[in-house]
Amino acid sequence: MSTPVKLAVIYYSSTGFSAEIAKEIAQTAETAGAEVRLLKAAELAPEAAIASNEAWAAHAAASAGIPVATPADVEWADAVIFGSPTRFGNISSQLKQFIDTLGGLWAQGKLANKVYSGFVTTATAHGGHESTLLALYNSIHHFGGLIASPGYTDTVKFVDGNPYGTSHTDAQGNNPVGEQTRNAARHQAERVVQIAAALKAGLAA
Repeated sequence: MSTPVKLAVIYYSSTGFSAEIAKEIAQTAETAGAEVRLLKAAELAPEAAIASNEAWAAHAAASAGIPVATPADVEWADAVIFGSPTRFGNISSQLKQFIDTLGGLWAQGKLANKVYSGFVTTATAHGGHESTLLALYNSIHHFGGLIASPGYTDTVKFVDGNPYGTSHTDAQGNNPVGEQTRNAARHQAERVVQIAAALKAGLAA
């Protein structure tokens, strides 16, 4: 593509599962020709809470070098893919807090006409895969953004079964991110880049 799609992958991850999917998406998007920023939502939990969970503390240390997302990153982007673990069928407070900081851009119309998509991780098989993504997309409607859900646009989606976005069940940390999830994430990344490139070219014309 002559002018690369600018993609921000913005996620929150406590123990690393959402981070792993975010990295898969970012790498695939780069291979597809996009300019990618891999970013995390700022942590809101107290240090004592993080330290009390070995996996959480380990991931916090391992991801210390990942930049924290800012509203400027969303303004920069042609497309944004948000990711979060589910919290009672909704997105995490950390990602929601970041989205709530975008009010200034929203008031200026700077969130509109971008492509958005989302992914989610849950502890249990029916623990909010779809409801969390649908809740995330409520904000996108308010932005005036264009949701690029994967739907059933590739055979990999008939395997993972979630048309709203990539999702993974981590089984309380006992189920690693496998090829089913990675395949879904790759397809989602490629689809977002493709749609964003077409939109960008159309708006430029």
